[in-house]
Amino acid sequence: MTRPPTLEEQARLTAGAGIWSTPAIPEAGVPGLSLADGPMGVASQSIDERDVSLLMPCGTALAASWDTALAREVGTVVAAECRRRHVQAILGPNLNLPRSPLAGRAFETYSEEPLLSALIGAAWIAGVQGGGVSAVAKHLVANDSETQRHSMNSVVDQRALREVYLRPFEYAARAGVGGLLLAYNRMNGLPCVEHADLMGIVRNEWRWPGVLMSDWFGTHDGARSLNAGLDLEMPGPARHMGERAAALVGAGEVPARRVAEAADRLQTWARRWTDTAPGPAADAQDVLVRAAAAGFVLLSNDGLLPLDPAQSLAVIGPNASAPCYQGATFARIALADDVPTPVAALQGAFADVRHEPGVAPTYRLPPLTAQDITAPSGEPGLDVTYATAAGEEVFHEVRRTSTLVWFSDMPGGLHTAQPGRVRARTRLIPAVSGPWRLSYGGTGDVTFLIDGAVQGERPSPVVGGDVMGHLLRAESGHVDLELRAGVPVELDYRMTFGGARAQGLWFGARPPEAADLLERAVAAAGHAAQVALVVGETADSGVESRDRTTTRLPDDQLDLIRRVCAANPRTVVIVNAAHAVDLSWADHAAAVMQVWFPGQGFAPALADVLSGAREPGGRLPVTVARAEADYPAFDLTPDAHGDLPYGEGVLIGARAFAARGTVPAYPLGAGVGYAQFDYCSVAADAQTVTLNVRNTSGRAGKTVVQVYLEMPALDGVPAYPTLAAFQAVTLAAGEVRDVTLAVAHDAYRQWSQADGRWITQPGPRRVQVGRFLGDAVWEGTVTPPH
Repeated sequence: MTRPPTLEEQARLTAGAGIWSTPAIPEAGVPGLSLADGPMGVASQSIDERDVSLLMPCGTALAASWDTALAREVGTVVAAECRRRHVQAILGPNLNLPRSPLAGRAFETYSEEPLLSALIGAAWIAGVQGGGVSAVAKHLVANDSETQRHSMNSVVDQRALREVYLRPFEYAARAGVGGLLLAYNRMNGLPCVEHADLMGIVRNEWRWPGVLMSDWFGTHDGARSLNAGLDLEMPGPARHMGERAAALVGAGEVPARRVAEAADRLQTWARRWTDTAPGPAADAQDVLVRAAAAGFVLLSNDGLLPLDPAQSLAVIGPNASAPCYQGATFARIALADDVPTPVAALQGAFADVRHEPGVAPTYRLPPLTAQDITAPSGEPGLDVTYATAAGEEVFHEVRRTSTLVWFSDMPGGLHTAQPGRVRARTRLIPAVSGPWRLSYGGTGDVTFLIDGAVQGERPSPVVGGDVMGHLLRAESGHVDLELRAGVPVELDYRMTFGGARAQGLWFGARPPEAADLLERAVAAAGHAAQVALVVGETADSGVESRDRTTTRLPDDQLDLIRRVCAANPRTVVIVNAAHAVDLSWADHAAAVMQVWFPGQGFAPALADVLSGAREPGGRLPVTVARAEADYPAFDLTPDAHGDLPYGEGVLIGARAFAARGTVPAYPLGAGVGYAQFDYCSVAADAQTVTLNVRNTSGRAGKTVVQVYLEMPALDGVPAYPTLAAFQAVTLAAGEVRDVTLAVAHDAYRQWSQADGRWITQPGPRRVQVGRFLGDAVWEGTVTPPH
């Protein structure tokens, strides 16, 4: 027997119980939920490298597949991982848009094109929720950059807000997503968690009944947030809502019905996702490899690919042995030790492989765990000891990580909000002699000792409100010293910390770089029949809380590309970066392929694609400019008032290039495979496009049919093309198929700023059908439906 919750119990439901949980009220039949961060997998709730999970392709890589069925499959795998780990709700997908290639977290988002983001996101949600787990789409809204993310004000006109930035969230709502997570930033002057107009659109216009929750530590005023429509403050324990909500009702600051309304939604959500049986299990490894290859975008291929597995292959580049599987967020996935590197997979697929890195990876904090380190116990890693502020040791463990992070609870009964001490010790055996740089940092006072002598000290940083961002940026001090190969040194990191919502301690080691790295790579390239050059970013290049400063690859990698391509024209350059990269060097290479952050299926997928066993199935989800000045949005630094104007309005990405007549280096939707296709017998009306697709080659392959619709000028904004429909089509050699595409239900509508409502302008609209934006295989006009 259960009873309705009391006001006090309703209030408790409006805040998390812990860092990753919601409250349970057994007397009222309300279960608690376990949450986890996503969307590239199920992140460790304790940010622990021992808590291993499966890593999917990043959002940009998944969108590059232009394949909603595949996105749903990936969501199904994520759901199965959640169920395995007893998680009922996952934070994902990220439905923000990469309006600038400098956005530090752009890898987690899908596409600059709102419809592509909307449909891939909705498919991912369907996969997750079909597997019995609630998705929580994030971050509502205009949270498209990281600089000053807790305080900046995104200044967005109503037309851009509704047509561009809210559109993916509206599709998520239509897909029945369980929750929406409100962003840290302000939008048009108000914090998103206190924005009644924003939440009013969700509730009153979309008629969406799910849970609106804050981002972690993103609530600042309980009364304002509750009155605006927020249902759940995360994480717990409550700071502004929760039990305090009952007091706010008693003080007349919040109506009792508002707390009851929030509690009703939270009860419904909790019951819905604790009683759901999981869907059928997928073959996870197969999905991960297929999804990785489906996102590889082959931008150019001068007859080089696929490579010949029987001929000698030089595998060059830092990312061949130190790949970037994922970016740096708190949703980072701990990988199993047996996940292969690209060079290892290529050695298994090609008969004769020689590997040379050419240059070292460009880490901001080179991982200490990449070196030969041993804890005093003899185990690989670091010995970590936890103690009270008085120095009483309470817990000991061995860790194999370069970054220790704790939220709320710490081992041994310690708590991040109370003073304490942490000590990490290890023995480093240098692999090479020469000048080493050893780095150290933390959230408290850090002392760094080498062989028992103090070598560096770093006081507690002033981190302001973005403690989580500070943890990810891992700002450090360093010590430079000469080390001899094989001669061990004892490293000792000691931190004393005060109270904070989170704590962290980190360390790094940069060995000396061999003087002949580049020359060895050039020589290897010159002696090989073919070259795979793998360049790109490190896991700390794209970072939550920090935006980039350039789209260029590091200078030493650019020099490596030039030298290797000159030594062997039969070179494919593989770009392991998850944003629009400056590709002005691309003409030096016989083939260029962008692989984004492809998840743990990266290596086998790359071996399959380069050897011809699989098709490179990706098409660009973003526009790549010829020059950085051509991007409609670039610098992401707010002004002196904290405002970041979205001055391009609705002309995001490819739309601006087309409206201005600017020719990009590679347009939206660009990419080629190994098979060739003909499109014929095209016909279109307002709601449907039909065509006949034929694979004219001697092998199976994939094409992506894309339909672009011209949006007419309105409110001083010129006409521009926008994606109206797309479909990934895979055909066997010589196969022919009739394909039908449904034009998006909202493709014709525009938001009139003058009238404050949706309108559909009369008159014919130009339609293009092709393989990418600007590739008009067929062009015609349609009349919008009434």
